[in-house]
Amino acid sequence: MRTYLSAALSAVLLVLLAVLVPVSALSAWVDLELDDTDRYLAAVSPLASDTDVRDTVATVVTDETMKKIDVGSLQETAEQFLHEAALSFTTTEAFQRIWDSANRTAHQAVTASLHGDDGQAVTIDLAPMIEDVKKELVDSGVPFADRIPVQETSITVLSADRADDLRSSFQWLRYCSVWPAVATVVLLVLVLGLTLVRGGRRAGLTTAAVAGGGLALGAALLRIAVAVGRDRVLDQVPGTDRDGAAAVYDALTASLRTTVWVVLLVGAVLAVGGVVGRVVAGRRG
Repeated sequence: MRTYLSAALSAVLLVLLAVLVPVSALSAWVDLELDDTDRYLAAVSPLASDTDVRDTVATVVTDETMKKIDVGSLQETAEQFLHEAALSFTTTEAFQRIWDSANRTAHQAVTASLHGDDGQAVTIDLAPMIEDVKKELVDSGVPFADRIPVQETSITVLSADRADDLRSSFQWLRYCSVWPAVATVVLLVLVLGLTLVRGGRRAGLTTAAVAGGGLALGAALLRIAVAVGRDRVLDQVPGTDRDGAAAVYDALTASLRTTVWVVLLVGAVLAVGGVVGRVVAGRRG
């Protein structure tokens, strides 16, 4: 009877940890990083030097601009020239400032879209960049430069439909805040401590192995959740924006991927340590 009870409690502990790990990581991430403007900007600001982001920005600016101007037989040449100029501009400090400013505004849209009543697309406005590129080309005497329209041109990071799909989940995670993480640590400490006190060393080692397995399984589920979320978010992003949006998503979820490896390492240490400890204790017994 005692063996069956121990097995049942071990199964419960395994499942609890497997569920609590991804919930804890995601809720803490929403509360501490996604909702915090400074941390959000710290994550995406370095993307101004990312190759995929620069290529996406230059392509979007070029495509949207060329839709509004017609230079006849020079259209293809003008398009190539504009793309090179836009790509060159993405290497300047001015672009870094524009990128940071646009993402500060984008973060407000993220908060409103995921935590408000109505979902709205989250975009990064590139109009200020077009204005600066136009000025540089005009100053350089490029013939068609004065005809470049300065209008709203943006990269879509999160579509309105996808924001609607995700809003209820994000609101729930925001409400949970860091408390699932606290509960996970408290549960782990209490279970290991009580097992050692009440059941002895062997029982403690067994519990450690089970807890390690639960943490490792939870880390795997968290990694799957991050990957599935990436696919869902990018699924409705326009093709020309996808590389840039993917870079933003990966930057924002970098801390979650780090959490996966940390929890996986802790779980592996507990599991291997528990199993090896049981084997050594059994041989000595």
